[in-house]
Amino acid sequence: MKTPAHRYHPALVGIHWLTLALLVAVYALIELRGIFPKGSSAHELMKTWHFMLGLAVWALVLLRLPLRLMLGAPPITPPLPAWQHRLALAMHVALYAMLLALPLLGWLILSAKGSPIPFFGLELPPLLAPDKALSKSLKEVHETIANLGYALIALHAAAALWHHYVQHDDTLRRMLPRHS
Repeated sequence: MKTPAHRYHPALVGIHWLTLALLVAVYALIELRGIFPKGSSAHELMKTWHFMLGLAVWALVLLRLPLRLMLGAPPITPPLPAWQHRLALAMHVALYAMLLALPLLGWLILSAKGSPIPFFGLELPPLLAPDKALSKSLKEVHETIANLGYALIALHAAAALWHHYVQHDDTLRRMLPRHS
């Protein structure tokens, strides 16, 4: 399927929106687990799904990055000023770094805790030997980056809306699913 020059390839569009849906679920699961008592089966199930969906995000990003390099990005019309282009690039680098780091940190946390690493019926191998102190330190880093993730995601969405409604360029339309 040939991609129009003014839109992202449909595979990249699909991965983008699937990643967002998974991120919403990952954040919701970890934030809402507190409605159940700690140690309850529902609380633990929400944590398990948080881990698995986080690793699914990581897998999607590992697929998305080479696809993005191969398929490229359509130019924005009208073109952005150089400073906006640099800022957008920095934002995308920060988002990709977050999307790669958080699931990997989660895997490292579970490894250092000596806990199983569940992934949809599989158990992934630990990446570290058990080390409770290291697990706690990694968890603090994971939570700090995750909290920064809220801001990155919000800024990314706000920028897309600003480009669409204020600058009236096609930044957002390039990534929207195609209408039939």
